Parts: sequence; C-alpha cells; structure tokens
Amino acid sequence: MGKNDRIAGVLMMAATASLWSIAGLLIKVIDWHPIAIAGVRSLIASLVILAFLRKPKIHWSFPQVAAAVANAVTMLLFVVANKTTTAANAILLQYMAPVFTAFIGAALLKEKTRLEHWVSIFFVMVGMTIMFANKLDGGQFFGDAIALMSAVTFSLYIVFMRMQKEGSPLESNLMSQWIAAGVCLTASLFLPMPQFTQESVAAILVLGIVQIGIPSILIAFAIRRISAVSANLIAVIEPVLNPVWVFLVLGEYPGMNTIIGGAVILLAVTGVSMISARRVMA
Repeated sequence: MGKNDRIAGVLMMAATASLWSIAGLLIKVIDWHPIAIAGVRSLIASLVILAFLRKPKIHWSFPQVAAAVANAVTMLLFVVANKTTTAANAILLQYMAPVFTAFIGAALLKEKTRLEHWVSIFFVMVGMTIMFANKLDGGQFFGDAIALMSAVTFSLYIVFMRMQKEGSPLESNLMSQWIAAGVCLTASLFLPMPQFTQESVAAILVLGIVQIGIPSILIAFAIRRISAVSANLIAVIEPVLNPVWVFLVLGEYPGMNTIIGGAVILLAVTGVSMISARRVMA
C-alpha cells in the first residue's frame, strides 16, 4: 500500500465523517419519531448503494455478514441511546470506539496500534470531554450502557470492514441498511404516522442520500487503504463538525468549550494522520 493510497484513504474517511456530521442539522427539520427517521433514511441509503453497486456480490462470508450486523446494530443502539440518555452522554460514550478498536483490531487483524495512535486517542478523549463538559449529567444508566455498547459495535463494524480489504466491503453496508430499515420501519407501524411536508421530505432525502448513502460508499473504499484504528480516529471529527453546520445554517454560536475541545480533536486526528503518512514514505 503506497503513500497515495493512504492519503486517499484518509481523505475518503474525512469526507465520510464530514457527511455524517450533517445529521444533527437535518434531523431538526424533521418532526418524526427517531425510529421512523432511521428507517426511512436507511431505506433511501440502501437504494443509493444498490444503484452504485448494480450487481452486489453477497457471498455470506463471516466478515461480510458480521460487518453488516454490527453496523445495523450500531445505528439502532444509537437511536435508543439518544432516547434514554442525554445526547452529550450518548455521543461521548459512542466515541470511545477508537479505544475498543485498538484492542479488537490488534486481536483480530494483527494491526499494531502505534504510539501515535495511543497519544491521539488520549487527546481525542480530552477534547471530547472538554466539548461536552457543560452538557454531561448523570443521564440514565441504561441509556449510558446502550451508548457504550454502540461504541463496541461500531468498533466491530470497522474491524470487520477492514477484514474485507482485499475484497468489496460495500455489500456489508448495503445489507446493514436493509437490516436497519426492516427493523425500524416495522417498529414505525406502531408509532404515530409521520407528517410529510416539503421540508421533511427534502431533509429525509438528503439524510438518506448524502448523510448515509454516499458515506457508505466512501468508507468502503477508505477502509481498504487505512488501518481500523486510523479510520476510527478520523471518524471522531463528526461531532466536531456538527456544531459548525448548525452555526453556518442556523446562526447558533458554539460555546467556548466546543471550540477548544473541537480544536484539540482536530489537531490530534491531523497529527496522527500526518505521522502515519510519513511512516509510509520512510
């Protein structure tokens, strides 16, 4: 794997996290139950992925199925976590995923977690804590536990995707969207009927196509080029960018903690990416 491939992988993963980060802004526009939003979003995303693949190769290998299940479970757990604990608790706990990936990746992928990864993980945790210091509370034990479980399942998703680096991991994302859509849309039958307005329809289309569909394609390419730990570390720029979009579109100024914590995270992720790139060149 050459320098250009690694750089391409980093850029694709950064683009993935950037597109994921618009969710908070768009969900504000949709006055639906979160389960209904998740179901329709995944259904639309599956159509985007299917259109890109045209002829998906589903061979039911363990990594392919395991990545699909792990990603679907992550999406479902995060919806539940946001309903049962504070949003800040849910985000902070979910983004402990790089720590889990460091150990799971070492065990299953034999990918060495280097010193710069551990240093970056430490500063990412510091940055996340600063960002949400004023928003954290006791939450609820069940919700916090669910959020922590979503960090584990997200780590497993990244690791199982990385296991397919010699093949096509995109089919796993397609299957995961089918699973999430099936579960959420079935559950939505027992919830109030969503109100379809021009704003909500436009927002759910952007969520399905831009926020989930396109990133699902990008991450499948990125994970073939960078390690599982690197991919997971880059993914943590998502909550950093979320308040940026809210500020640009809605004019809501982020607090000083958000700015300082976000800067720490961006520096940590940029630093580890640059060091990794220099290793390839050496």
